[in-house]
Order: sequence, then C-alpha cells, then structure tokens
Amino acid sequence: MTVRVVVDSAAGLSEELLRELDIAVVDLHVMDGDEGASTSGLTAIELAACYGRQLERGGDDGVVALHLSKSFSSTWSAAVQAAGVFPGNVRVVDTNAAGMAVGAAAMAAATIAREGADLDECEEMARSTIERSETWLYLSQLDDLRKSGRLSTGTAVLSAALLATKPILRLHEGKFELAGKTRTQTKAFAKLAELVMERAEDLPVFAAVQHAECEDAAEQLAETLREVLPNGSRVLVAPLVDVLAVHTGSGAIGLSVVFSSQGRPAA
Repeated sequence: MTVRVVVDSAAGLSEELLRELDIAVVDLHVMDGDEGASTSGLTAIELAACYGRQLERGGDDGVVALHLSKSFSSTWSAAVQAAGVFPGNVRVVDTNAAGMAVGAAAMAAATIAREGADLDECEEMARSTIERSETWLYLSQLDDLRKSGRLSTGTAVLSAALLATKPILRLHEGKFELAGKTRTQTKAFAKLAELVMERAEDLPVFAAVQHAECEDAAEQLAETLREVLPNGSRVLVAPLVDVLAVHTGSGAIGLSVVFSSQGRPAA
C-alpha cells in the first residue's frame, strides 16, 4: 500500500499523468450563467468522500491533498474541514498556487510515494516543490482576470493603462501582480525566459506552459525556453483547464516553473 495524492482539476494534470502516477483528481465546478461562465469550489462532503476512498485504496497509509490556492477558491477551507474527519491521515497542503505549480507538487509527492515514502515524506516533498516554484501569466487582455478579482489592488488600478501592452503577471501570495510590460509577444516570451534564467542559477528546472486556446504561441514559448534552459531541464505544454481559463480569457499563457533550489524569487 502507498500514500495517496489527491488534487483538484485546477492542477492541470493530463489524464496520462494522472494514470501514470496514480493521482486522484476531483473536478471543480464550472457553471454557465447570464453573465458568462463562473466557477465554484468543492464542498467538504465531496472531498471527505474522495479522501475516504483514497484511504481505503492506500490501506490507511495516508493522503496528501493539494488544491487551488485559498485566495482563488473555497476548496482549501472545505478540504481542511474534510480532513478533520480523518485525524492525522489526511494532510492538506496550503499551496498558495495554481495550475501546474500544484500539479508538479502532486507529481513529486506521488513519485516518492510509489517508491515507498511515508506520509510525512510525501507531505514535505509537496511543500518543498511548491516553495521552489514560480508562476507567471502572459495575457492579451486583462478584463476577465480583473473581473474575477484575481489581480492585486495595484495591478487592478493600472489595468486600463496596461491594455496597450502585453503584461506579464506573477502569482504572489494568491494574487497576480505586474512583473513586466512588453509591446510584442516575442518580447514577452524573451522576458519570461529571462525571468526563469535569473532564478534557475544554471540548474535544471521543470517548466509547464499552459495555454487558453493558443497552442501555437505556447509552443513558441516552450521552444524559447528549451533553447536557453540548463541541460536536464524539462518543458511541458498543456491546455489551460477550463476552471482557470474562465478567469483568464482566451489567449492567456501560464508558465509554472519548479526550480532546483528555493533561491530568491524573480521579480
């Protein structure tokens, strides 16, 4: 039996990766309304049912649960409530992250779980991976993200002025803040590569490029990264899941990177 790893669908893991690493996923809710699509967090009942099933599968070796940042969703607080049903057996990690930063932490924890790591070791691996990660977002427009309330106050105030640029945002403490402004997509991708290289310190990284209906642009960014990243780095390209794309709008590209060392965050 092994420690089980649970994520929600915002982690962005493909069906192939979920099967390969035997990670359980619970789908967040995307709802259509009069003012467009919106999202809803998972309930404690839904999560408790999932955790219970995974404990049965893992022989009570424990569950590491990784969910979308509590700044973005009520799912985290529901997860903490659900974990209380299984004292000590379910560890809910406060990710303060989104997308493949969460997905990468789940992959890392699940990998060592399959090698026989115990619950404490799997939880620590997930936390370490999150702490070594950074997430940036490149947008062609800010309207959807501003309406969702996911921009920091300062960036929201500047949003009108940023419309003429190609803004690069950095996820920091649950909010997106401005990390750079460029005039063209090519310059934006060069800036993103620069930000990653500054933090990488010549050590290999895991990078995931996620896109909202702009695969060609995502592949272009991935190729830019492959050309400059240290040897041993891995770059993955995947669609941005619906539950996140609802808030970013089409044309958005997310870049999540896990670094070899914690280091100093790139601004």
